[in-house]
Amino acid sequence: MSEREKMETGQWYDANYDEELLAMRQKAQGLAKEYNDCLLEDPQQKEAFLRQIFGYFGNNSQLLAPFYVDYGFNVSIGDDCFINYSAYFMDGAPISIGDHCFIGPFCGFYTAQHHLQIKKRNQGLERALPITVGANCWLGANVSVMPGVSIGSGAVIGAGSVVTKDIPNNALAVGVPAKVVRYIDQDEDLAD
Repeated sequence: MSEREKMETGQWYDANYDEELLAMRQKAQGLAKEYNDCLLEDPQQKEAFLRQIFGYFGNNSQLLAPFYVDYGFNVSIGDDCFINYSAYFMDGAPISIGDHCFIGPFCGFYTAQHHLQIKKRNQGLERALPITVGANCWLGANVSVMPGVSIGSGAVIGAGSVVTKDIPNNALAVGVPAKVVRYIDQDEDLAD
């Protein structure tokens, strides 16, 4: 079994020294750098460029440069999303962001786990677990989403939070680690 196959099935794999994975990361990171360095004005040109990098990049979605990615093909961004500056997608496993999501600046999606044992960690072993963000979510600035986490549709994650466990639909979660502080009634009138 190749290191890529191990990565894609959630097993421990050689992330640091496998030539196939290194080449894939270099290609994706090169494309991301090219996007970050160019000044594309036309939204359709931006979408077309991002579709070369990501597994799926939705219609009418925006991703502000700069952004960072490991492989790109494991990232799926839904329709009508807005992703602010300096997003990081550590996508050894799939990262799925639903339609109509707002992602604040400096948010990170981290699928990789390094081994706890020094000897294995120093061999470059890691494994990757998928991340899912449901539709209509809002993640404030500097939110970190950790490996294996699912965030339910309609959830709001407060700025600076570290999401280490699943968050239910329509929950407001804040803190380090993020904890649900209340549920959002989508029919409630929250005017000023």
